[in-house]
Amino acid sequence: MLSIESFKVKGVEITIAVLWDEKIHGIAYSLNDRKFAGERILEVVRFLGRRGILTSTEVKKSEYPKIVYEVLVGNIGNPEGFEYLSLKGLTSFEKKVYEWLVKNVKRGEVITYGELARALKTSPRAIGGAMRRNPYPIIVPCHRVISRENPWLYTPKPEYKKFLLEVEGWTS
Repeated sequence: MLSIESFKVKGVEITIAVLWDEKIHGIAYSLNDRKFAGERILEVVRFLGRRGILTSTEVKKSEYPKIVYEVLVGNIGNPEGFEYLSLKGLTSFEKKVYEWLVKNVKRGEVITYGELARALKTSPRAIGGAMRRNPYPIIVPCHRVISRENPWLYTPKPEYKKFLLEVEGWTS
């Protein structure tokens, strides 16, 4: 199923699209552009399909977009939000990275790719790949992982990353 809902955060409309059945399979969001959320959720559908997870895009209302919104604004913690995720189709490495990130990097904090790599005894490149493939943005806060040289690198929409970090109280 697919649920899509829009919310206002700091005067900005955020559209949150969630693929789900019993739990959340994937999340996409966009700022002031509902069409982009639709495009991103189709990318998540393709990603999950390549991993053997078939999802329906039949639109049906659910509580899941509101839960993602509540995580974004801090009414629900990322660890609590993590419980709603199916984690289907993820590698053991991705699960390990996402779980560590959710448990250890709190709202208003950031970590560099290198620091996260050292914590998990892997390479920054491997961390970057896991962040790029994250099907659960906001709940798994890949936006909190930044480059040492420039926090806005390695993201399709730097203004989205900046917005999420500002909502959480981080300032560069």
